[in-house]
Amino acid sequence: MFQKVLTFILAGGEGSRLYPLTIERAKPAVPFGGKYRIIDFTLSNCINSGFKKIYVLTQYKSHSLHSHLRRGWSIFNPEIDEFIVPIPAQMRLGKRWYEGTADAIYQNMHLIDDSLIRPDYIVILSGDHIYKMNYAKMLEFHIDKNADLTIASIKVNVKEASSLGIMEINPDYKIVGFEEKPENPKTIPDDKNFSLASMGIYIFTTKLLQEILEDDANDKNSSHDFGKNIIPAMIKSHNVYCYPFHHNRDAKDSNYWRDVGTLEAYFDSNMDLAYVDPKFNLYEEEWPIRTYNAQSPPAKFVFANIRERRVGQALDSIICDGVIISGGKVENSILSPKVRVNSFSFVKNCILFHGVNIGRKARLRNVIIDKNVDIPQGEEIGFDSEKDRKRFHVTENGIVVIPKGYKFKNKEVFYV
Repeated sequence: MFQKVLTFILAGGEGSRLYPLTIERAKPAVPFGGKYRIIDFTLSNCINSGFKKIYVLTQYKSHSLHSHLRRGWSIFNPEIDEFIVPIPAQMRLGKRWYEGTADAIYQNMHLIDDSLIRPDYIVILSGDHIYKMNYAKMLEFHIDKNADLTIASIKVNVKEASSLGIMEINPDYKIVGFEEKPENPKTIPDDKNFSLASMGIYIFTTKLLQEILEDDANDKNSSHDFGKNIIPAMIKSHNVYCYPFHHNRDAKDSNYWRDVGTLEAYFDSNMDLAYVDPKFNLYEEEWPIRTYNAQSPPAKFVFANIRERRVGQALDSIICDGVIISGGKVENSILSPKVRVNSFSFVKNCILFHGVNIGRKARLRNVIIDKNVDIPQGEEIGFDSEKDRKRFHVTENGIVVIPKGYKFKNKEVFYV
């Protein structure tokens, strides 16, 4: 069955709401959970599901993403027709970039025609969500229902539903109504506090997808988007079914799905990982999450001088390879590879990207720091919102975000 499946991952998103983390990278390439990139979760789902013929469609500031895919995901043998291939936008159909999610697939339909496997089914995924899912079970559902299109769904609080595609279904899971980002989302009949939302995961029967996209491309009034155009039109004339996400896996985090499209959502999802009993489990051996692993030494904690309060320690945190906590204290934080936390410093509720250095006696709280930033000795961030807003990007909830390579003026960085 898997030999007849071709997978497309949409990974060209700008991720403007994640600014300044997306100044130099696409949203799927943003680091997550210390050692991963956001796209690693979708790719790992593919591998764990047995889907090994994958095209990653890129567009916006794709160098970081391409580099990550080359270093961390060159794991297949093309001689047996297994591959993960990044496909940059090429303007094959005119001098225009992708104009919508459906247009991104349409501009690459030659990949379907050129494929040696002649796929019966096309799986379309987003590269910017955090979750675990066995797509093979969804494909079995699609085949059993004789569906033209199957959409994965999840229950969401009605307060959050206006930012998603919301569907109505009949008792057989057939979709009878669909609205993209409605102002007044329809709720689930037996629970008015929740709506049924699309996860942006689609399985199409190949021949029909090609016909639908061809018709859509010729429609001058279309936005060429699956949620806005393709799905609402198809439910009127085709067999379109909803696949419930909670039916997919038997695991504690089987209903965990996060769209990390805002800084607040990104911050909260990272913090979910650091709980004693995490909401999202990175340690499940049956469903490993792959990524690129650089050659780095083990993490190290040094100094234990309690009298001087110079103790290198981390509590309820994720600490990656190459980290040195040298007499500082870390709480409820995510430390990426090669971070250094120096003596008498304090880091709480923070996400520190690769190569960040925290100077002596610095104090940080509720801060995201992008790669290769040196925090000077005695610096305080996250304690005075008015002062922070003059220098950095600060969210409505008070999360301070420091961009990649930020330089502090007239400040010296101290170690140990």
